[in-house]
Amino acid sequence: MQIAMIQDSILPLSGLDAAYLDRGIFFGDGVYEVLRSYNGRIFALDEHLDRFAASLAAVEIHGVDIDQVRRRVLEAFEAAGGGQAKIYFHVTRGSAPRDHLCDENLNPNFFLTATELRTDPKVKDAGIAVSIHPDWRWKRCDIKSLNLLANVLARRDAAKKGCAEAILVDESQLITEGAGSAFFAIFGRSLRTCPLTANVLPSITRKFVIEAAAGVGLDVVEKPLSPAEAAEADELFIGVTTQDIVPVTRFDGKTVSSGRCGQYTNRLCERFLAFTRG
Repeated sequence: MQIAMIQDSILPLSGLDAAYLDRGIFFGDGVYEVLRSYNGRIFALDEHLDRFAASLAAVEIHGVDIDQVRRRVLEAFEAAGGGQAKIYFHVTRGSAPRDHLCDENLNPNFFLTATELRTDPKVKDAGIAVSIHPDWRWKRCDIKSLNLLANVLARRDAAKKGCAEAILVDESQLITEGAGSAFFAIFGRSLRTCPLTANVLPSITRKFVIEAAAGVGLDVVEKPLSPAEAAEADELFIGVTTQDIVPVTRFDGKTVSSGRCGQYTNRLCERFLAFTRG
């Protein structure tokens, strides 16, 4: 007999809704994207879809029409009423009884949510506190996969310390990125961030921050930095899709510079918003 149990209910496995057999649940076998809109316009949709397609190819999930994904995103955005929205979507390899291997012809599953996005404008000035945490993630963080348990644990640790983000530190004692963000430091007129390698996500926000840097007179240095170096930076900030640029004013218990958003970070915020207006 093949059965399933959901809470206290027992039912035949054959009668189970396919959603319970999703390989995303069993194995994190899927990839995802998060987009946002500014004043009724989705930002960087092409860039996000290109990265999504690259993630699908990297984990060998086939049969997903990116143009169809685009149509679904736009349809959902319109149905949600536009405005300021966060759009999350993922594709998993499909649904099947739990086994590491599966039918290569399995139909991928698509899931999307569109929700109102509310941001606190005071954060742009006051900034956030962050804390460091060991980078326990897998070795292909350039793939935006559903395997996020290490990120969850890092964020939980940060929250217990009263921090809004965890900054991940690898085995070489160098910062890779945030648990859910790209990480940047400013020294004088240099913007420093970790180079894109297999252990760093090719952040879309990071791409636009680097473009903005030239417009505000910053030289970009793609080189890892240690927590000790970060603590001595003139300015720190993170980049994340749902909030774009967020100043970091407290790093692992230490106040960063003046404890307010720095001059270059503020100028980068303005430049980034110009991008969102097209």
